[in-house]
This record gives sequence, structure tokens and C-alpha cells, in this order.
Amino acid sequence: MHSATAALLAEAAAEARACQHCAAVLPLGPRPVFRVSATARVLIAGQAPGTKVHETGIPWNDPSGERLRSWLAMDKDTFYDESRIAILPMGFCYPGRLPKGGDAPPRRECAPLWRERLLGLMPSIELTLLVGSYAQIYTLGRGPMTDRVRDFRLHLPDRFPLPHPSWRTTMWERRNPWFEAEALPALRSAVTAALRL
Repeated sequence: MHSATAALLAEAAAEARACQHCAAVLPLGPRPVFRVSATARVLIAGQAPGTKVHETGIPWNDPSGERLRSWLAMDKDTFYDESRIAILPMGFCYPGRLPKGGDAPPRRECAPLWRERLLGLMPSIELTLLVGSYAQIYTLGRGPMTDRVRDFRLHLPDRFPLPHPSWRTTMWERRNPWFEAEALPALRSAVTAALRL
């Protein structure tokens, strides 16, 4: 069963990595960046790759990734252990910049094309980290990000909403000291439990 699922997942992942659906509108062209595994227990659902991630093909390989790993109190070896942690953003390719600065939202076409198909082949996922507003809206519907993160207990044991760990979050963290005091210890405990560390 597991080997059959793994084979189907590998096939779906290969198709997703070859996707050209948005080629005409992606400023740097298609380069889907994600990690999937039939044995992964934790899923990190982010927004879309930035330029550094697009360039390297390694998800969360940027300052946002450093901050996310610090929130998780997790080293890179564990974070990038595909057999335990899957990384499936809302958009697989770098979507470009907004006119006033900042990255554009994930392409809307991506999640309906690939997300459910890949998730359906990852039966071991126990905990999904909803990192940022786009992942939260897609999964939970519309609602204020801060409220969702503050009410993280309502979403356990299978989901944990988080802000996006960009530099812009620094001020948000200062205004919301409960995040470090309450949410991060609970996050680390939930991830440890899911990974059976």
C-alpha cells in the first residue's frame, strides 16, 4: 500500500514539477518548488517561493526560512528531511512583485491544479502548519490572521496557523508578545508530537 502510494505520489510530483500552466505570466518562468513524501507527518503550507528560493530550488532557503526554523526550534537537517516534513505552498512558482513592493500573491491556478491531488497521496500527515494568510484563507476561509494565530488551540491537533515569517513580522511579534510566550512553545510541542521526536 505504502509503496503504491509512494509511486503515485512520485508520478504526480513529476507532473507538477513539469507544469507550464502559468508560463506566460510568470516573470522568471516556471520552477515549481515543493517537497512531498508518502511518509511525511508534518506539512508546511506557505505562500509561494521568493526569488532566492526560485533561484536555488530549495524551499524556505531565505531569511523567512531562518525565522520559521527559529520558531520551530528546528535545525536544517530535520526541516529538510523529506521523509518527515512535506512543504507544499499555495503557489509552487515565484509569482513576481506587486507594483508597490512585496511579492505578488500565489497564482490562483496552482492550488486547484495540484494541491488536493498531492495531499491525497500523503496519508501520514498529522499536522499542517498554515503559514501566512493565503494558506489560512485557502484552508479555513476568510478571517483575521492575528485572531487565527491567537486562537491556535481551536485548530489543534491537526492544524496550526502562523504568521508569515518575513521581516515585516518583527513589529507584529513586538505588538503580540503572547506569540512568543504561548504560541511558539505550543507549536514546538505539536510538531514534536507529530514527528514522534
